[in-house]
Amino acid sequence: MKLFESRSESQNVEFKKIWRDEYLQWVCGFANAQGGTLYIGIDDMGNLVGVEKAKKLAEDIPNKIVSLMGIVPDVNIHKESGLEYLEIVVKPSNVAISLNGAYHYRSGATKQELRGTALQQFILKKLGMTWDDIVCKGATLKDIDRKAVVYFLEKAVDAQRLPVGSLRMPTESVLKNLNLVNEDGLLKNAAILLFGKNPGKFFTSVEFKIGRFGKDETDLMFQDLVDGNIIQMTDRVLDILKSKYLISPIHYEGLQRIEPLEIPEDALREAIFNSVVHKDYSGAAIQMKVYADRILLWNEGNLPEGFTMDDLLGEHTSRPRNKNIANAFYRAGFIESWGRGIQKIKSGFETAGLASPSFQTTMGGMMVSILRRGNPHEKTREKTREKTREKTREKIVRLIQEDPTITTDQLAESLEVSVKGVEWQLNSLKRDNVIKRVGPDKGGHWEVLGKGE
Repeated sequence: MKLFESRSESQNVEFKKIWRDEYLQWVCGFANAQGGTLYIGIDDMGNLVGVEKAKKLAEDIPNKIVSLMGIVPDVNIHKESGLEYLEIVVKPSNVAISLNGAYHYRSGATKQELRGTALQQFILKKLGMTWDDIVCKGATLKDIDRKAVVYFLEKAVDAQRLPVGSLRMPTESVLKNLNLVNEDGLLKNAAILLFGKNPGKFFTSVEFKIGRFGKDETDLMFQDLVDGNIIQMTDRVLDILKSKYLISPIHYEGLQRIEPLEIPEDALREAIFNSVVHKDYSGAAIQMKVYADRILLWNEGNLPEGFTMDDLLGEHTSRPRNKNIANAFYRAGFIESWGRGIQKIKSGFETAGLASPSFQTTMGGMMVSILRRGNPHEKTREKTREKTREKTREKIVRLIQEDPTITTDQLAESLEVSVKGVEWQLNSLKRDNVIKRVGPDKGGHWEVLGKGE
């Protein structure tokens, strides 16, 4: 008899024909996840087969669950067409539940035993903590670099996220204010990661690897390793990238020599900040592979539970893996607290007229792929953009010749481009002595100098 025509086994439902004590693992898995219901006397297809000695089982099973796991389920006897079956309802637990020393977890329609890093992260989550909340064994104030603390304070004051008087704040007070010590005054992992003299003494993967590759990843040409505290890591990484790996084309604006990085520096900095803040520090080092046509930036760490890649690329709330590290980076003015990191990166590239980086989850972490200007496809796009810019310049000059009093807003409307884009073109035309402004913004007019065609 088909008992559950509209129901099948799922993350919250499990069918068993008979009871075996090994099914206590499913009960444990439900309790550690979102809860669920275990039916005894129903086959995998939802057909009622009935169970013998239902009353005795309804007494024995709760006693075993209570004695072995310390939780109290609801066990009900149901009867249909003369056949009895059991319904065991398990509520989600606020604390981690173990069975004979093992922790089981219901994920999708399967059960798994948690071990190693997965178990550690699971228990921390149940405790409302993150990995950077854990006390760093053996660490003391002597392991903290005051210079790194001062660097942080200066950045935080510049960002107006701490008052000027904070510059004289003692190191111990800074750590307490950032929640980097526990109630017993012991340093947390985040304190050493952020401000440690030698974080590598306590953790093996506080590293940022940079490599220059030829045709593929087997063709390593040269490399660098950046280690030390993570509050200053991004500055050190960018210094190395600008000196050895990336190009800064030179041009002049009047007499001023301009050397912008080939990649929008603010957007690149944001990508590096994200990789440092959201890294799983129990995993591998951050890795940046630089090729002639692209850059690949990878950090270990899966997406927050319940997040998909589409969620991350759209508007979303901030769910930092390392809340204490994220808070320090926020106070320093490095990141925002609204989950806007990816949007800021994409916007930075788009504003510069470059292809937006792509983001994907791979190998247990996040990969950011950035096209360099040397990419053949990027060169084609740049030529197209250059032609578009030239046509826009010509149109602006023509419109000014037709109406010297035309406003920026009117130009933007006629050209169907943004006001900001028109302002950029007008400034460029003025620098090139193609046009000039006569009189004030209101009431003045434009004059064409005859070099625009």
